[in-house]
Amino acid sequence: MAKWTAFPYDADEYRFDAASLKKKWARLHAGDAEPLPKDDQVLAAWALFHAGEFQKATEAGLKAGGAGITVANKAQAIYANYLEKNEKTKLALFQEVAERAEAQAAADPKNANAWYLSAYALGRYSQGISVAKALTQGLGSKVKGALEMAIQLQPKHADAHIGLGTFHAEVIDKVGSLLGRTQGASKDAGLAAFKTALKLNPNSAIAMVEYANGLVMLEGDKKMKEAEKLYADAAAFNAADAMERLDVEMARAELED
Repeated sequence: MAKWTAFPYDADEYRFDAASLKKKWARLHAGDAEPLPKDDQVLAAWALFHAGEFQKATEAGLKAGGAGITVANKAQAIYANYLEKNEKTKLALFQEVAERAEAQAAADPKNANAWYLSAYALGRYSQGISVAKALTQGLGSKVKGALEMAIQLQPKHADAHIGLGTFHAEVIDKVGSLLGRTQGASKDAGLAAFKTALKLNPNSAIAMVEYANGLVMLEGDKKMKEAEKLYADAAAFNAADAMERLDVEMARAELED
């Protein structure tokens, strides 16, 4: 494995030992509803993830196996999305996560995060190759189906609701509402998914950012003020771990644009 780009911010306040991680678990996993692991090795891999040690978390998760695959997939996907500069490498990392997560979902079909992370990786991969191109490859229905399965298994999976909102918004933005309908995309369903995500996890900077992006894609410039307010709220957010810090920095970058 080539050396990954290091987390670029001070991560001291995001470092947890087993006891403090267990105490903060519900807050840190309000987005993905991942159950607290019973395996100490898996818990240690999550501690690496929350501290922004994404490469180490991926390696530790793969080594632990079982529930550790979820940590590995999330760490690799978040790293690829925010920190990998090389486009070709980024797409390869997403493909690898999608394949691993699909295999995990096949082996453990009731694992909501296996479905969610396969959708997340495929969704980001689709954005990378262009949404229109991804739709012609049938990736849209795959992403939507996996997100709906994650929500069916875990209705409180806020991140899956965000993903679903983004799916509807991206498809309609790229191919229009008429063609979007053939992909199962609708404006109302998209907006409803974002609202559900924020209701389930009001402390989510990424929910605010994606909702803001979605509003502009689905409603146009008339919602720009509302979108800017969401970016501002996300930018002012107090991050609880490295991933949230990356979300907050992204919101700040959006505000500067």
